[in-house]
Amino acid sequence: MTTLRRPLQAAAACAVLLAAFGAPASASALEPFTADYNANYMGMQAAGRMTLAPAGDDRWNYSLEVSGAGARLAQSTVFEAEGDQWRPLSGNDSQGGESGLAAMLVKKRSINATYDWDSGRATWDGDVKEDRRGPVKLQPGDVDGMLLNLALVRDFKAGKELSYRLVEDGRVRRRVFEPAGTEQVTVGGKQHKATKVAWKDDDRSITAWIVDGLPVPARILQQRDGRDHIDLQLKSVR
Repeated sequence: MTTLRRPLQAAAACAVLLAAFGAPASASALEPFTADYNANYMGMQAAGRMTLAPAGDDRWNYSLEVSGAGARLAQSTVFEAEGDQWRPLSGNDSQGGESGLAAMLVKKRSINATYDWDSGRATWDGDVKEDRRGPVKLQPGDVDGMLLNLALVRDFKAGKELSYRLVEDGRVRRRVFEPAGTEQVTVGGKQHKATKVAWKDDDRSITAWIVDGLPVPARILQQRDGRDHIDLQLKSVR
């Protein structure tokens, strides 16, 4: 789920981000999509759009934008699909409050990430603290917050362990999602049975609702200190 990073950690990562969520197990079966979401960010109503589009040479551009109530939050990742392996190449995470209450609550910020697999290092620039610029050593299977969303659905469908080495914001963190029951969700006026998968630490959690046949999660909820931080609920996908 987008898992989502910062305000958008999907979840992203998150957004889940929250690794957008069913994608088939084979990377060669990736297909473009556009998914529209109703969004609630820190109590503000907004609209979200998640897209996957080919970028040539086995590369894909995966993005999420949430806008409304005077705020705009955006994340994008370019990744390479090589066999069944997906790896991030570059990413951008930006946000900004443009008017009203959002102008006070959402600080303008833009951060760029570079995943250089030739050198085996990830680095960051833009509005990022000096100690979060990297470099961080890369390992096969590493994901960023956006790519985690897609990998989460892919691996759930394949019956694989939902354990990931998340490399973002100048650090490495382990994310392990566990099944959290089932629930009925409505997408495009139709009822679907969704399986919930969740990750939680002391004060944060990300939950994704995965529906068979959908290339993205039907819902992505990120909570902080027990309160909803960002909630994305799928309206349609095409």
